[in-house]
Amino acid sequence: MADRTLWSYAQIAAHIRVRIDTVRSYRKHGLLPEPDVVEGGKPMWYADTIRTWSARRPGNRSRRDS
Repeated sequence: MADRTLWSYAQIAAHIRVRIDTVRSYRKHGLLPEPDVVEGGKPMWYADTIRTWSARRPGNRSRRDS
């Protein structure tokens, strides 16, 4: 079953263990997938979108959820 929970920059940062500013920089430089939804001008991504991206992103070093 797909996880359609929407994640903000903060949830993404927590998931990949970086600062929120780092996630914003990833988006600015085209390293983050396009948002699945924009709510009130704020980009949001489905949890599954980010999990898939995170597993494939350079520098991942096989990070796993704790």
